[in-house]
Amino acid sequence: MNFLVTGGAGFIGSHVCERLLSLGHAVWALDDLNDFYDPDLKRRNLRDIQALARPFEFEYGDITDADALEELFARTRFDQVIHLAARAGVRPSLQQPALYQRVNVEGTVNVLEAARRHGVKKIILASSSSVYGVNSKVPFAESDPIFSAISPYAASKLAVEALGHVYHHVYGMDVVALRFFTVYGPRQRPDLAIHKFARLIREGKPVPIYGDPARSARDYTFVSDIVDGVIACTQQTFGWEIFNLGDANPVTLAHLVELLESALGKRALLERLPPQPGDVPITYADISKARARLGYQPRVPIREGIARFVDWFLRVAA
Repeated sequence: MNFLVTGGAGFIGSHVCERLLSLGHAVWALDDLNDFYDPDLKRRNLRDIQALARPFEFEYGDITDADALEELFARTRFDQVIHLAARAGVRPSLQQPALYQRVNVEGTVNVLEAARRHGVKKIILASSSSVYGVNSKVPFAESDPIFSAISPYAASKLAVEALGHVYHHVYGMDVVALRFFTVYGPRQRPDLAIHKFARLIREGKPVPIYGDPARSARDYTFVSDIVDGVIACTQQTFGWEIFNLGDANPVTLAHLVELLESALGKRALLERLPPQPGDVPITYADISKARARLGYQPRVPIREGIARFVDWFLRVAA
């Protein structure tokens, strides 16, 4: 099949492209290589994919450019679209809320419209655990109310899900929204905690710890497990569905730092800071639905995942 992966040069997107290629599909990756983080890192991801010598095309483009999307869809027949392109991050969204709405919401409309006009019936949308906001009930289930978003990023992902439902309901498209829970692993963005902490520990610089590290916890999910869930969605028809993709084992910030110290063989210098606006105290995925419907089963425990990440990190940092 022919797959379009938006955000295909990024962290999760590059891994999805590689897996699709390994399964024998043809892949087009659309990415604008923006400077949210160093574009050279995305170019390195593209070189890794191109080195596989499989049917792969890179398309430089911006999902906010409806005309460019129209041109791409007009010249290439896509069987499915995996829409991962977005402005990511809770804290940056507080500084640029309009940008997040333009890229994540308007951009998603453009992708859905191009797919609709050109007869693409299957769309997989990247959502986020951020949509659960300050949820007092754990673990978070897909049926939980999601009206307590506390960042523009979270609000934009709520809108993405709503748009997905609209395009299913009105146009009969097969749409799946996947709520990712704190993805990590090789190629992780340098602004995310695990990558940032590893760099600071290696350099002997203070590691900023916001809030209580013994209470703040995240459902860290290794990227290959996330990709398993994405690929499972490409192989079934759902009509409209939402799935959590997480590890279902929250890890405290204190334990995460300990794991990084062990893998790097170096102690961290901690800088205690107050909680950040927009941050939630815990994320914790109920993955029973994904297990039942997708056969989803996380395989990489946090200690092994951190070891794999650090191995990659030290190789590319050398």
